[in-house]
Order: sequence, then C-alpha cells, then structure tokens
Amino acid sequence: MATIAKHSVERTKRRWAYVFLSVPLVFYVSIRFYPTLFAFFLAFTDWNIVSKNMNFVGFENFTRLFSDPVFWITLQNTFKYVVFGLPISLLIGFILAYQIDRVQKVDGLYKAMYFIPYITSMVAVAWVWRWLYQPVPIGIFNNILSSLGLPTQSFLTSKTQALPSILATTVWADLGFQMIIFLAGIKAISPNLFEAARIDGANNRQILFQITIPQIKPTIVFLCITGTIRYLRIFTQVMNMTYQGEGGPLNSTKPLVLYIYDSAFKSFKMGYAAAMTVILFLLILLVTLIQMVVARDEK
Repeated sequence: MATIAKHSVERTKRRWAYVFLSVPLVFYVSIRFYPTLFAFFLAFTDWNIVSKNMNFVGFENFTRLFSDPVFWITLQNTFKYVVFGLPISLLIGFILAYQIDRVQKVDGLYKAMYFIPYITSMVAVAWVWRWLYQPVPIGIFNNILSSLGLPTQSFLTSKTQALPSILATTVWADLGFQMIIFLAGIKAISPNLFEAARIDGANNRQILFQITIPQIKPTIVFLCITGTIRYLRIFTQVMNMTYQGEGGPLNSTKPLVLYIYDSAFKSFKMGYAAAMTVILFLLILLVTLIQMVVARDEK
C-alpha cells in the first residue's frame, strides 16, 4: 500500500509539473510562434491591415523587394550598424571589464555607473543624445566645439554624420551589458591559471592573450550572437533621434526594421512589410548559424 501511495503522489506531482510548465509554453507559442508563422503567411499576400480580404500574390512582394532602392539602402544601413557598432562595443566592453576586474575597491560603483545606461529606457537615452547633438546654443557638443574655437558640426542633420552619431549613442548604451557579461566570464576563470602563469614568469600581456581571452571565448561567442541580433534589429534610437522618425536625412540612417514599421503602419502595406520581416529573420538566422559554426570549428 505504501508503494502504491508513493507512486500516486509522484504521478500527481508530475501532472502538476506539466500544468505549470504548460502555462509559459502556451504563452510563448501564442506570443512568438504564431505571429512568426502568420508573418510568413502575410508575406505572400497583399493586405492593407484595414480590409478583411487578404489577396494571395505569391512571390510578388519578394520580387518587388529586389527592385526597391529604399530596401537596399536600409539593408546597407543595418549592416553598417552591425559591422561598425558591434566590434567597437565589444572592444570597449572588454577593456572596461578587464580594468574593473583589477579594481579591489568600489568596483560595484563602477559596474553600476556603466550598467545604468543599458537599463535606462532607450527612448529617454535617444532624446537626451538628440538634445546633445543640437546646434548652438542648445546642443552641448556644439557649444563645447564653439567655445574651443572649432567649427560646429551638423551631426543628425548631416547625411555623413547622422549614422555615426546614432551609432555612438547605441554603443554608449550597450556598453554596460557587454561589460557585465565580460566581467562574469573573467571572474569564472580559475585563479590557479593566473598564479601558474606568473610563477612561470608570464607578463600581463602574455596572460591576457594566452589565458584570459582564450578562456572567455564562449563569452565572446555569446556576445557576438546576441549583439548581432540587437544591432540588426536597431529601431528605437533612429526612430527618436531623426526628424519625425523618418531615418534621415535622405534615409541615411534608416535601418530595415524602421522601413518595415513605415511600410506596415504608415503605408499600410502589411504584406510587403511581412516579406521584409521574413528576409530579416532569415538574415538573423544565417548570421547566427555562421557565428556558431565558426566558434565550434575554433574549439
């Protein structure tokens, strides 16, 4: 009888475990999987979001993408954010983590100072930096340049300076996350490795390149993958820092996600926007798989 009662209790526990696990599973499927599959369906339709009719058009939306100059401009801008922003943020984030790891006192204060921008609303960050970039007498940066006798800059109103200006904001806000993850990776390295290296006469440079960096390679791979996804999906900064959220001037800062938003909710071309969403999804998937394969081959 005791054995039967024990099995009954175990079955009850197992059933309740499945019940509790099903709640987040249902939520995830309804929030993630269903919209994703629905976006794939919409990509083959011509739907204006207002009408109930969804006209099936096949690959027409995808064919139209290849002849759309704005699509190629936004795609190029998106890759610029990734190619220039991600390496800079990774490098600075690692330098900060490496230096903070060597600080014995008030290291918590330094962590908080660099991490606060990351947890701050990106809308607020974008508007503060937009104010900093304003012309004289409003903008802080141009006021500093003017006081030093240097020419003021156009920043967000310049076709060549607008993207680097937004990129600087993005990197600054992203540093806290990179730094914290790098710091966790460095802290996880066994102190015995450093002690043995110093006993063998290794200097700081040798320890850095032969022990620290190789040991945190999984951390670097993780940050590369997550960072690539974040930069490919950049939206809020551009939306709030450019004039009327258009990604200007002349689409010079407009990323693909903002073009998707404009196509869907301003031009009401939901099918066309869904086609671009599918392209972005495939790009993120491809880049992630490439990074994972490269990281696995280097082990």
